[in-house]
Amino acid sequence: MSALFAFFDAVSQAFRSFLGAANDFLYSFILIFLLVIAGLYFTFRTRFAQFRLLPDAIRSMTERREKGTVSSFQALMISTASRVGTGNIAGVATAIAMGGAGAVFWMWVMALVGAASAFAESTLAQIYKVRRDGEYRGGPAYYIQKALGRRWLGVLFAVLLIACFAFGFNGLQSYTITSAFAPYFGASLAPYAPAIIGLVLAAGTALVIFGGTQRIGFITSFIVPVMAIIYMALGFVIIGLNIQKLPQVLSLILSQAFDLRAIAGGFAGSAIVIGIKRGLFSNEAGMGSAPNAAATAEVSHPVKQGTVQVLSVFIDTLLICTTTAFILLFSGVQGSESLNALPFVQAAVGSQVGQWGVGFIAFSVLAFAFSSIVGNYCYAEGNLLFIRDNKTLLTAFRWVAVAAVFFGAQADFATVWDLADVLMGLMAIVNIVSLFALSKTVSLAERDYTRQKREGRDPVFRPAQIGITGADCWEDGTPQ
Repeated sequence: MSALFAFFDAVSQAFRSFLGAANDFLYSFILIFLLVIAGLYFTFRTRFAQFRLLPDAIRSMTERREKGTVSSFQALMISTASRVGTGNIAGVATAIAMGGAGAVFWMWVMALVGAASAFAESTLAQIYKVRRDGEYRGGPAYYIQKALGRRWLGVLFAVLLIACFAFGFNGLQSYTITSAFAPYFGASLAPYAPAIIGLVLAAGTALVIFGGTQRIGFITSFIVPVMAIIYMALGFVIIGLNIQKLPQVLSLILSQAFDLRAIAGGFAGSAIVIGIKRGLFSNEAGMGSAPNAAATAEVSHPVKQGTVQVLSVFIDTLLICTTTAFILLFSGVQGSESLNALPFVQAAVGSQVGQWGVGFIAFSVLAFAFSSIVGNYCYAEGNLLFIRDNKTLLTAFRWVAVAAVFFGAQADFATVWDLADVLMGLMAIVNIVSLFALSKTVSLAERDYTRQKREGRDPVFRPAQIGITGADCWEDGTPQ
């Protein structure tokens, strides 16, 4: 029996080593360049749409919709719910502890540049969405098949997304919630904390996901904005208590962002790589996940939802991630390999506002991570239905996804992070290559929208008039 345990331990160690090596290779030699090039390319191709059309995002969220459909605001909250999770708290803390304050700068860069990719992918998701059972579905798998005619590639993307979100990301969210609340169980119950928390999370997840997309939209449209506002308010309090440190903090971020000696010492562990990696995990710009939510909205023109999804990237990184970063840097608490992720944030908050702040961070993690779990599931379900639309299969998958939430609470921290990063990277590669291939379609839609706005009209999408084919869901300017 001991030999068997030794064998499984050796396999586990080998798997972790493989994930670590694949992680370093993907982000050091492929993804960074793809993400930056894609972001810059679509920034210029869409004429800085992520900034120029940002006011339109606010107006789009207030538009009326048909009863029983997902509103533009609800689609925004579903995507923001998936984005706003452990990456905004534990992920930022890990980035600063391992990569230094300079990682924050590269997270900002990823948001500003990557928002153009988010605009492109979400616009495409709207153009090529489909309607099934009274609800819209769409995303990279759909536009890869309909616009590029490569179903096999769409299926590959769908499989990667399902593995990444239903198992990798949701396991990570569940693990983080467990690590936040396990200390409150006491010595006698501590060994059972992961199982108890996992059961509660699994039950809550089942209750929501068996209610369909509209229930997910309702839950996330309430939790996300309320918790984001409260969390940022705490950040403002801590910044206000230490406002004299503002020049010092900004100087630290900029100086460490361009520390050439640190970069030369190990590019894979530099502020650039860690900042971009954690930035991508947090805001998901260009990764191909948020378009699955963008496609569910009822709008008159695809570009409207493209602009709304840009807003989601900015909310995630420029507001919530920055709040966490400033809490850590203004507190003066130093992160390290032994003090990172959630304990780093709790130590920083506790040093400023007392013990109640530690409990508040635990509750924030619960709210953000649970909203991410249901948002992530929404993405996975849409891609499962792309592969095969079968009610029996869907029901079985829902129970498997619930089980993944339970087992995630018992997972190994390093393995779950590395697995999520590798799957996220592979998804992003497939999606970005597809975005480049469909860049003309994005440009046609953006120019059509801008022209109609310039003429003083409320833009309405008529794909045939601008040379876009395959947009079967749209007819005479109305999605069918």
